[in-house]
Amino acid sequence: MTDISFYHLQRQSLNQALPKLLQKVLERGHRAVVITGNKEMMEELDQVLWSFDPASFLPHGSKGYKWADSQPVYISTEMENPNKADVLVLTDGCKMEDFDGFARVLEMFDGTDPEKVQAARERWTAYKSSGHTLTYWQQTEAGGWSQKAS
Repeated sequence: MTDISFYHLQRQSLNQALPKLLQKVLERGHRAVVITGNKEMMEELDQVLWSFDPASFLPHGSKGYKWADSQPVYISTEMENPNKADVLVLTDGCKMEDFDGFARVLEMFDGTDPEKVQAARERWTAYKSSGHTLTYWQQTEAGGWSQKAS
């Protein structure tokens, strides 16, 4: 079964928190696929990953980019894994049922939206009943993460 971690965004937006998590993924030698709910969010995250830190950027690509499949981070609106990633990042409440090929899944959800919190709870319950290993991370005041449940 797959390890699935829920990241409850409360202090920062997805655009602020995702680059830091992706940096950790890459530092640990992994590759990631980020799935967004729509093309606009995909394009927004593309810009964020180029510019979130003036001193660096996160190498990434998406459909239409030359050599996108060789990048350590691939952003898409559909389930695909051209860069052979072992970490799947789900945003915007995107749902997947088949995690074959992924060692880890990161579910990032907006904790300020009650509907998104409820949807995340429902996904937690479904994943748990399927036998996946789950952890729940909540943002700290400083924007870091504290594990609250497993």
